[in-house]
Order: sequence, then structure tokens, then C-alpha cells
Amino acid sequence: MRETTVLPGVPCEAPRDGEPPVHRLEVRLPERVPFAAGGFDAMGPMSRADYPHRHTFYEIVHVVEGTGAHVIDTESYALRPPQLGVILPGQVHWWEGVRGLEGSLVLFTPEFLVDGPDDLGLLRRLGERPWVDLDAAAHARTSLLMGELAEEYRGGDDGFAGVLRSLLHVLLVRAARMPGGQAVVPSQGLAGEFLKLVADAGGGGVSVRECAGRLGVTPGYLTEVVRAATGRTPAALLREARAREAQRLLVATGLSVRQVGARVGFDDPAYFCRFFRREVGMSPGGFRKHHERPVPSIEADAPPP
Repeated sequence: MRETTVLPGVPCEAPRDGEPPVHRLEVRLPERVPFAAGGFDAMGPMSRADYPHRHTFYEIVHVVEGTGAHVIDTESYALRPPQLGVILPGQVHWWEGVRGLEGSLVLFTPEFLVDGPDDLGLLRRLGERPWVDLDAAAHARTSLLMGELAEEYRGGDDGFAGVLRSLLHVLLVRAARMPGGQAVVPSQGLAGEFLKLVADAGGGGVSVRECAGRLGVTPGYLTEVVRAATGRTPAALLREARAREAQRLLVATGLSVRQVGARVGFDDPAYFCRFFRREVGMSPGGFRKHHERPVPSIEADAPPP
């Protein structure tokens, strides 16, 4: 197993100074399957965490009761059950002012989908619209699948990991069929490998040349393949990733604009401000003010990691 999966009792990864904590997924013994499914109570108090944090794993949440909001990166989504949410590794999220929150969750690490590369593409697409309202039919189908996943996980019978992967695949495909989910995101081949590099790098400031070197191709060939698959250049996708990480840090932390710029690879604060304004349409300070909300204190509200 990779370091994203830990045994019960192992502390969460320490965040960089000023950044939200990072939660990892604990695994059951003796199977050590990097997966968990069940209701909010079964998943423990962190499933309702009301402070900004990140995951190293994927989370799918089916909300059936409750009021309040769920914040993902820079957007706040009002709870109007039934709803389905998808949180990707690295995103910053928390529950805000919730009451009576009920539903079920599916948690799994990237390596759990090693046999289903197409599912990674579906998850990337779903991550672009992470909170959707469900009609009665979609709610019924989702409830059935979430229940089957939880039951199979609890049972742990022979071959249960394969059954979990199959059920999860059905859940992702059906979620992608919902309105606005028809676009195809490459998950295999060179373009898919590049998108994974972008996701792993976050806002680290990796260059197209560095990505091409890691993938064993020339920058020109990488650009040609990625543009054909996505309609965008590698450089544009990398800029988008850096801007997105900067937005997360501006909204969910108290880091200064200079510190945020440094975290996403800009030594010159003025250059970072120009980059941010060009990509986002406003200054970092203006963006922070526009999205200003009381952010819960991690020290005061978070349970021990």
C-alpha cells in the first residue's frame, strides 16, 4: 500500500505551516483494502468535519437529510437533499452550519481503482460539478448502490474487493449520466498520464518540459497529444492547476498573498499577482475579499488527528 493508506491510529499527515490538515484513509485489518463505505455515524466524527481540511483519497457523499452548506474549495453548496457530492484528493472542504446531516459515504484511495482506469476519467469529470441535486429516480438508484457498497464492505466475504470495484464503477457511470456529465475526460494513454501528473503536482509549479521529461516524450509531442485529447494545451492546464490551488489557499487559510504565491511556485509576489489577475480576473486580495466568510478555527474545532 502507498502512504495514502494507513492503519487505524496512525496520525494524519502534518500540513505545511498555515495550511489545512490532510486526512488519510484508515484501513481495516486483516484485508487492508483502501476503501470504506457506510453512514456518517459509521465513518466517525471526521465525516462531519466543520473545519477546512484536505483528503488524500476520494469521497462520494449521498446526503439524504440536513440543512446548512458544504464548502468545496471556493464554492459553498446549500444542502437541499437528496444530493450527491464528489470530493477529489487535494481539494479543501468542510461542512458549514449543518444540522441533522444524514446520508452515506464511500471513501477510497486512487490505487483502489488500479484495475479501472476509465473510472479516474469519470472522477475528474464529476469533480468539475461536485454537488448535484438528485431527482426521485436518481435518488432511489443512488440509495440502492450506496447501500450495496456498505453491505459488501461490512461483510468482507471472498472476492469482496472486486465486487466493490464493480459497484463503484456503476455508481460513477450513472453519476456521469446525470445532466451535464456527458463529456469524456481522457484517463488512459499519454494525455491521461499527464492529467495525473497535474493532479499530483497540485499548485507546485511544474513545467511542461518537466512533465514531458517524466513521461519520456518531447514537450512538442506532449502538447500535440494533450491538445487533441482535451482541446487545451498542457501549459494552460498547468496554469489552471496553479491558479486553483492559490484560490484554495486564499479562501481556506490565513496565509498572506506573498505566502500563497510562494506555495504555488512564485518567488516574486508582483509576478504572482499579475499571474493570478490574468487567470482569475481579479487580484489575490480582491478574490479573498470577495469570498470572505468566517473560516472555522482548526485548533478550536478539529478533533485530534
